[in-house]
Amino acid sequence: MILVTGGAGFIGANFVLEWLEHNDEPVLNLDKLTYAGNLHNLDSLQGDARHIFVRGDIGDRALLERLLAEHQPRAVINFAAESHVDRSIHGPEDFIQTNVVGTFRLLEAVRHYWSALPATQKEAFRFLHVSTDEVYGTLTPDEPAFAETHRVEPNSPYSASKAASDHLVRAWHHTYGLPVLTTNCSNNYGPLHFPEKLIPLVIVNALAGKPLPIYGDGRQIRDWLYVRDHCRAIARVLQAGRLGEVYNIGGWNEKANIDIVKTVCALLDELRPRSDGKSYAEQITFVQDRPGHDRRYAIDARKIERELGWKPAETFDTGIRKTVQWYLEHPEWVANVQSGAYRDWVAKQYGAVQ
Repeated sequence: MILVTGGAGFIGANFVLEWLEHNDEPVLNLDKLTYAGNLHNLDSLQGDARHIFVRGDIGDRALLERLLAEHQPRAVINFAAESHVDRSIHGPEDFIQTNVVGTFRLLEAVRHYWSALPATQKEAFRFLHVSTDEVYGTLTPDEPAFAETHRVEPNSPYSASKAASDHLVRAWHHTYGLPVLTTNCSNNYGPLHFPEKLIPLVIVNALAGKPLPIYGDGRQIRDWLYVRDHCRAIARVLQAGRLGEVYNIGGWNEKANIDIVKTVCALLDELRPRSDGKSYAEQITFVQDRPGHDRRYAIDARKIERELGWKPAETFDTGIRKTVQWYLEHPEWVANVQSGAYRDWVAKQYGAVQ
């Protein structure tokens, strides 16, 4: 069995679904079910004995120790995190509590569990920590992409909290010998993405006839990674990654935000045209940039390809088409996540254009 934390969120849920599509090994799924944790993401696993869900917090040391003792997982994969830059600007304390304190308590519970394992199980055990390229800071247009050796220079409360958690994971390996692996991924996109992030927000707002809010000039550049490609990369790192190493996972797709939005609009024009015959691009609205907005992220993913043979299966063109089609085919999922709390958040963040 493996223990997955944060397995009802966007990336975590996709990982659980991907894992159980290709493995019979059971998953113990621990998720706090905050605003972005949605059990409906896992509806297809109802009645599947391979999936055991527990609602709980990685900061709850007693719960962690009980689950580890009871289920004896061979690996822990930590997706649990507060993960939205804008939210971290408005309320950084939750990010410190979950991403720093929570990771610390998870590491300590896992360390005590691992220390008591029989020698063969102890040697085979792995702790895989899922992180982000945002810990590296920002790049100028002509700088080389982030490699694993790039200096850590976080610029937002979110990225600072993730950098802190990465440092804790590294320290628990070097100090205590805990067999850890860390992955730093670029911007994920795909099915089940909570509609506060750029791509799902654009799809949902476009279909609702609302403005499509673009920060600043829209020329902020990100590397885009289809979520199932990311999940397969994590499984590969878990299987064969070198202990204590960091692996950057990227899609080799650097795109400006405005170009992403225009691509989504063009796909919607094709797949679900507006009744008035106009393009959804007419709904694009530029709003004030967020504080400290990083201009460019880019991932150098050559290490994971060289050492582990992984590279993304999806191009951006194939991945974004699959993503838009999924949202068009799952309006009930979108309606379910658009709770009052979500609407309040969107009104707060993009109030000027709602």
